Amino acid sequence: MKSVFVTVGTTSFDDLIAAVCSPAALKVLQSLGYEKLVLQVGRCALDPALLGSPDVAVELEAFRYKESLAEDLRRADLVISHAGAGSCLETLEKGKPLIVVINEKLMNNHQLELAKQLHEDGHVLYCNCSTLVETLQSMELSTLKPFPPGEPEKFALFLDQVFGIQ
Repeated sequence: MKSVFVTVGTTSFDDLIAAVCSPAALKVLQSLGYEKLVLQVGRCALDPALLGSPDVAVELEAFRYKESLAEDLRRADLVISHAGAGSCLETLEKGKPLIVVINEKLMNNHQLELAKQLHEDGHVLYCNCSTLVETLQSMELSTLKPFPPGEPEKFALFLDQVFGIQ
């Protein structure tokens, strides 16, 4: 069963959950052959049981937190995530295609800088909540480059460059 895993990390990102569960997004996912949508909703105020669309045959599963997301990431064919560094890195290290969704409501949005750099390097697609459906419609996952594994010193250097620390 082809599946999508969505994670918001430990935060609240209701706009992402609402966008990915919108009838338009679910229709696109279904048209691309995805049959299951697993949502890690964190502190989301939305009731996941009320999300989705009766017109779309995409199974929804939701949970707030787990000790580890490793199994959910392993099972996913596509990951849609907030732009937290931990979530992005864990997904990329597992070799999963990743769409990073920027939370534009955050102050001093460092997530945008991280997402832009990972996109420029060819590792992720990124968008905001209002352009998620368009991104899903136009995505070419085969163009994404694998993230180089296991060199934390390179990642530290990368973060230093992104944030202008040197």
